[in-house]
Amino acid sequence: MICRIHGQLESIDEGKAIVQLDGGLTYEVLVPAFIAVRLSVGTGQPITLHTVHFLEGTSQGSHFTPRLIGFLDVEQRRFYELFITVKGIGPRKALRAMALDVSQIAAAIADRDVKLLQSLPEIGRRMAETVVATLHGKVDDFVTAASFALPKDGKATAP
Repeated sequence: MICRIHGQLESIDEGKAIVQLDGGLTYEVLVPAFIAVRLSVGTGQPITLHTVHFLEGTSQGSHFTPRLIGFLDVEQRRFYELFITVKGIGPRKALRAMALDVSQIAAAIADRDVKLLQSLPEIGRRMAETVVATLHGKVDDFVTAASFALPKDGKATAP
């Protein structure tokens, strides 16, 4: 499994970071929206991403494409790995839903804030309730003081 890559950030576009490693090998790494925003100012800079490697299948199930999802630190990756344990949330859905910082999502789960969770892309009321039921009590390590700062309109949006 590819668990971390280090290289130069060539570009970031639509949730995809292009990272060139020493020796010329270049990876496309999918990133959550909140990370894409942070990386958008770092083009041309060295970057280390902690990754999750998975195989994405077609609807027919006959073809699989390897994918990497990248995070800025191990804790973000750990949260993602916990998040995808919720029934009905797979790798891509979790990636799209992570429009807010991990600490904000974890705080919403810890506080049983279904409304905030519903504001995340891909998360409706039922799914928000399932997330809370599955992860409440398991996310306390991810909650920080920064988690209480919400966007001005109180809604999470993907850039």
